[in-house]
Amino acid sequence: MTFENTKEFAQQLDSQDKLNKYRDEFIFPKVNGEKVIYFTGNSLGLQPKRTKAYVDEVMDDWANLAVEGHFYAEKPWWDYHERFAKPLSKIVGALPSEVTVMNTLTVNLHLLMVSFYRPTKSRYKIICEEKAFPSDQYMFQSQVHFHGYKTEDAIVEIKRREGEHNIRLEDVLAKIAEVGDELALVLIGGVNYYTGQVFDMKTITAAGHDAGAIVGWDLAHAAGNIKLELHDWNADFAAWCSYKYMNSGPGNASGCFVHEKHHNNPDLPRFAGWWGHNKERRFKMEPTFDPVQGADGWQISNLPILSLAPYLASVEMFEEIGMDALIEKRDRITAYLEFILQEIDKEVDSTFEIITPADPSERGCQLSVLLHGEGRSLFDYLMENGVITDWREPNVIRLAPVPLYCSFEDMYDFGQILKAGILR
Repeated sequence: MTFENTKEFAQQLDSQDKLNKYRDEFIFPKVNGEKVIYFTGNSLGLQPKRTKAYVDEVMDDWANLAVEGHFYAEKPWWDYHERFAKPLSKIVGALPSEVTVMNTLTVNLHLLMVSFYRPTKSRYKIICEEKAFPSDQYMFQSQVHFHGYKTEDAIVEIKRREGEHNIRLEDVLAKIAEVGDELALVLIGGVNYYTGQVFDMKTITAAGHDAGAIVGWDLAHAAGNIKLELHDWNADFAAWCSYKYMNSGPGNASGCFVHEKHHNNPDLPRFAGWWGHNKERRFKMEPTFDPVQGADGWQISNLPILSLAPYLASVEMFEEIGMDALIEKRDRITAYLEFILQEIDKEVDSTFEIITPADPSERGCQLSVLLHGEGRSLFDYLMENGVITDWREPNVIRLAPVPLYCSFEDMYDFGQILKAGILR
């Protein structure tokens, strides 16, 4: 399709958009009395209007039933999490038994590393990407220290080549081969939070397994954003947050994936708790742990139902729409935003650079823009004029045109505000 940088063309795209009606399902902040252009769904998604009913239902059941809500609520609390299995499995490409919800993202990654990072004297190294999200970096450091290793010995970062913004697949594969028999775990963010680069998870997973390592994925910026096939890719484990592209609310519950090949391994260690115990015998308060078969067996504590309610509202919306439809719009609206940026760049004589891969297969719903010759003042101008975006030092703004609630007209309007901010 040949794009045009006009409001009329953007409105035409919106009129053809089958998902445009879902924009009205969300609550937008306002600046100067107008709905904002919201580009930070890669940090915190907007609140769906339907969320309140799900939370109110739990509050009413708590008020009217108290402890009996565990068994007699309309959605009984004791099996509330099981409602996530089917829709989440479709979002991440898994079997329903391979997914669960619990805790928060970094907590879950730590718990999964109890099972899947089992270093030995000769095989103890972890491969991750350079400039991983800081929480992952801190997690790796604390895990290797816990096992008695030094950071500089046990953590291997795959680096970008000089002058390049993204990591090459061949460099990932070469590093896996180089570390070889010393490699215990490959754990990478499926989508790099800074550049928006999507890694070839299928190829990297296979390479890690060929080297004799376990392979896991941090899907914080991937779940609900890109096409995932965790089961078919044979990933060992993964975890993701729910408050970015899945709009569950600030700091909300995390999802986990554990491949079925690990479900019946009695030798696999884990930190156990009563909610992971045999469901049919859980309330018998038995002294010996008998895990639920499947990812639910990694649960530890009674689940936070008030946190899960907004998440359930969101995943049921994803179930209605389907990932294929979301990805189709995601690709088109991201391409249109890219076009708008390029057009404005020509008009203001080259002041910024898109550092996210240009190949649609190597990116999701994010364009990271390096502002040459511009500083924080341009970001401040955008925010003051109703564009909610994200600033990363030293001079990068991240733009996430989430297909559930962003419009093509938003992309056009943003271009005009950006141009005015640069020329001010």
